[in-house]
This record gives sequence, C-alpha cells and structure tokens, in this order.
Amino acid sequence: MSYNVIEPYLDSIIYSVIVLIGLLLLRFLITKGVKKVGQAADYNAARTLLIIKYVNAIFWLLLLGIYGFIWSVNLEELGLLFSSVFAVIGVALFANWSILSNITAGVILFFSFPFKIGDRIRIQDKDFPEEAVIEDIKAFYVHLRNKDNELLTYPNSLLLQKGVVLLEKGDDDDLGI
Repeated sequence: MSYNVIEPYLDSIIYSVIVLIGLLLLRFLITKGVKKVGQAADYNAARTLLIIKYVNAIFWLLLLGIYGFIWSVNLEELGLLFSSVFAVIGVALFANWSILSNITAGVILFFSFPFKIGDRIRIQDKDFPEEAVIEDIKAFYVHLRNKDNELLTYPNSLLLQKGVVLLEKGDDDDLGI
C-alpha cells in the first residue's frame, strides 16, 4: 500500500534528489573557489566568510525555486504572495538603495580590490580628501584609521566611486588580524 502512495510522486522525488545533489556539489565547488581566491589574495577570513554567506543565500533561493517547479506549486497563489513580499521589499530597498549598493560593492571589493587590511591609502575626494590605514572591510563599509587616530567609516560603494591611491602596503599582523 505504501508503494501506491509514493508512486505518483516518484518522479518528483527523484528529480528533487538529483537537483539537491547537483546544487550541493555546485555550492561546494563555488565555496571552495571563493576560499582559494581569499587565500591566494591573502584576504581576511571574515571577508571570505561573508562572500560564502552570500553564496549560501543564493543557493537556498535557487533550491526553493527549482523545488517549487518540480513539485508543481500553484504559481498563481505563490505569485500573489511573492508579488506582495517583493513590493514591500522593493519599497524598502528603494528607500535604502545604498544598502544594496554597499553589499554589491563589498562583493566587488572582495574579488577585485587591490588593497587589503593594513594598507595605507589616500581617497581622492575633492571635498573630503582622506589619508588613512584600512582597519577592517565589512559588508557595508570600510573602517579607516586616520593620522589623528580617528576611526572613519567609509561606505563600500563610495570607495569604488572615488579614486584611491595606495600609499603603503601594510602587514595584517601589525593590526593583530
């Protein structure tokens, strides 16, 4: 009798297992690649873990979407739910678009930024030029310490928009990192 209960769902179960295994393998390979990039570029471990968190979030969203398709979820009802949720999120993101741009800039900084924690830089800003040492690079902002020992919090998106000059390569060990 249990065979008859499972039989109508057998194809969906098999596809679900195949997709899960495939996406887990893909997530493993991407995570391993991000770790190698982080180690090769000598990035702070916290920065690498942040990018891995982004990969995991994308993985779960992708998995849910594919499972919804495999299990023939009623897209009209689900669409109504998601459109309501996305409308609220859209309004919130529009009001706080800088959050999304700073997260995106943080990912770009991880993979392509030529500077790292401990480097002394000069930000080429005509209104507020700043020379400081990079203390930490977070998801939304960079902590900089200037010559007056003031801690500056500089948004990641602005760091990408402004010209930045590397004045001196630092050593992560000097900061206790």
